[in-house]
Amino acid sequence: MSLQLSMEVLKSSKSCGVKAEVILVHSPHSARGARRNEAQKTPEKEETQPICLEEETCQMNNNNENYDEEDVKPKRNVSDLTTLPGKSFLLRLFECKLFDMSMALTYLFNSKESGVQSYIGNKLFQFPETEVDFYLPQLISMYIHMQDVAHVIHPYLLQRCSKSVDFSLKCVWLLDAYSCHLRSSSASTDHSLSSKLKAKIFAQHSRSISRRGHSRSSESHSQDCHNKGHYRSRSDTIGLHQHLPSTYDVSCIQPALGDVSSGHAFDNGCPCFDSCEGRVSQICGRQVQCSCDAPRLSPQLEFIRILIQVSKTLTSLRSKEAKTSRLLAELTSLNHNLPARVWLPLYSERPHYIVRIPPSAAAVLNSKDKAPYIIYCEVVLVDDLTSGTLVAKASSSSLLRHSRSEDNMIYTPRDGGVTNGVQCNGTGVNSSNSVSDESVESMSIECWSVESECDVTSQDSGSPPVYIQAADIRKRLSESLLNVPHFSHDPQDPSAAALKEPWSKKELRIKESSPYGHLPSWRLMAAIVKSGDDLRQELLASQLLTLLQKIWDTERVPLILHPYKILCLSDDSGLIEPILNTVSLHQIKKNSQLSLLEYFVKEFGDVNSEGFLVAQKNLVQSTAAYSLVCYLLQVKDRHNGNILLSSQGHLIHIDFGFILSLSPKNLGFETSPFKLTLEVVQVFGGTDMFCYFKILMLQGLIAARKHMDKILSLVEIMRAGSPLPCFKSGGATVQNLKNRFHMSLTEEQLQVLVDKLVDSSIHSLSTKLYDGFQYYTNGIL
Repeated sequence: MSLQLSMEVLKSSKSCGVKAEVILVHSPHSARGARRNEAQKTPEKEETQPICLEEETCQMNNNNENYDEEDVKPKRNVSDLTTLPGKSFLLRLFECKLFDMSMALTYLFNSKESGVQSYIGNKLFQFPETEVDFYLPQLISMYIHMQDVAHVIHPYLLQRCSKSVDFSLKCVWLLDAYSCHLRSSSASTDHSLSSKLKAKIFAQHSRSISRRGHSRSSESHSQDCHNKGHYRSRSDTIGLHQHLPSTYDVSCIQPALGDVSSGHAFDNGCPCFDSCEGRVSQICGRQVQCSCDAPRLSPQLEFIRILIQVSKTLTSLRSKEAKTSRLLAELTSLNHNLPARVWLPLYSERPHYIVRIPPSAAAVLNSKDKAPYIIYCEVVLVDDLTSGTLVAKASSSSLLRHSRSEDNMIYTPRDGGVTNGVQCNGTGVNSSNSVSDESVESMSIECWSVESECDVTSQDSGSPPVYIQAADIRKRLSESLLNVPHFSHDPQDPSAAALKEPWSKKELRIKESSPYGHLPSWRLMAAIVKSGDDLRQELLASQLLTLLQKIWDTERVPLILHPYKILCLSDDSGLIEPILNTVSLHQIKKNSQLSLLEYFVKEFGDVNSEGFLVAQKNLVQSTAAYSLVCYLLQVKDRHNGNILLSSQGHLIHIDFGFILSLSPKNLGFETSPFKLTLEVVQVFGGTDMFCYFKILMLQGLIAARKHMDKILSLVEIMRAGSPLPCFKSGGATVQNLKNRFHMSLTEEQLQVLVDKLVDSSIHSLSTKLYDGFQYYTNGIL
């Protein structure tokens, strides 16, 4: 096997014009040894022309007042690589088509040659942005902990930040998350580097409010057609009211940034896009540039801050009912400030603005100590996050009408559907079928801040005031609660009831009840908001799952993973992409009272039907994939609340908080290679599918170890200087991961190993004991 891999690398090297010596430095763990071997050799004399990078790839906009000269000037001429002894073959490798971002990252981390680092730092400009973005956590980690690397990638980060608001925010959040352990030592060089980069990012996108107010006040005479609300193109405004006041009061917008009660919490006061000239340019298809120096990062930062603050507020409440009521109140208040130029950064590859967050669709997820919650955001797609056209705000009467319509459209699962046998709830309010007067009174007070029987005035300043009686509000809330279907209280199931509704039905239901649903660019997006949990390990696991899936797709191994997006906002908060159309194994057992095989028959048909056979194949392929992941990464805490089943039969693992060297309570109780129960094997059917399962595991392990260096590189870079608990074993963590690839074994020996892993997992006593422990302590079946 090793000889075969070496021949493949040799062929690739020859195809790129790279000498055989390149094989010695291809691995990140042999790079330093290769450099020692080079020093003992007499370098061959080769006539190689120096390759000079184009200056524009590493130069910044020198007219920008926020960039220092040191930010745009390379540390040394990268063409000097050809003058260094034994480095000409490296230059050929760097210019080879097979040299990808993963290899560049490895050389950045391992090489101590300033010329090599500078060359790769400039090479970043040539890689696709999406490819670099995947490794952004590693780049930020090296920027914080490796000063020499920070200097060479600094120009690239600044150049990307100058072009993209979303990239700037992600850099700021990752800098906060990975430098939190350095804050106590303010004199630390690493901390000063990250602080310097953050300062430059904010300087690029922000100016003082006083300067903005002065510049705009001098041009107030040209803003007669500006609206306090928000505008979009003429074709999108059908059915919505527009009101154009004759004056634009900047002073009433600036202090309101971040104040949810103002109705302008996410308005930075920029008039450039909503002015007459700006709207005409957008209608004509001309790009509009902001010329007022409004703070472009502030609205999105305030939006994310408020979402996280809501989660922290919910944590202080004890009962699920109180948390749900408070969430409804907070989102109702938040909606007064929408539409706005804010977005869900999980889906920034599809530029969009959030126009509404339906409060009744949100749900507080089950957690023992924290209060994560899921929200569904109505968005409209735009061309650009910075200069996109914003839709006009619907009138208060329209919002109230659609809100009442939404309350009457509570989801009820259809008989025979995917959720058949599992009672679902669109909001997960409580386990009682009755609604007390006290709960209605409490909800009306929290949602609408009604201190007495006074009227509540609409905050839509562009239309005549609409008065709503407080009694009508309480009546409507009471009706909505009575219409909500309920299911038994489940304190520990991580999969919320809101996730069980088929996505297509949920999207259609919310669209029909939305005042913005008629827009052609309307979409629905979801996100889980978490505070109090460190998601940096989850982010690393998500990267590894994405990389493994890409490897298996490249090697044409039919293994199926379902990696989900993670966005770290700090060291204790973040956003998570929800996995739609799924239900946990615990919920299946609790609500259907059926075995897994019986549930498959009920959902997908008879064991010989086409529907069952397709779902069975999906189960085998996904179970084999996650079994390999759990073995390689040593994933623990595998109870049935952390294992989901999709509507197509795929098995999906979630919650990767315990990986590599970390286990619950550090007890190391789960000793099996991975979780594989007899109940799952029963669904496999006979011997044929069980043998297919083991063949898939063997093929997946062979394919993964061919690309072992890519996987190890991700982990090793994050371990350097990292305080994450999964690296508590230090260097042994990476070495143990490398050992689990079994590079010294032949394919026949690997087959024997896979058989042993499968047998020990099926008959594992620790798996049965851990499931029993979760049942008696947390009620998880």
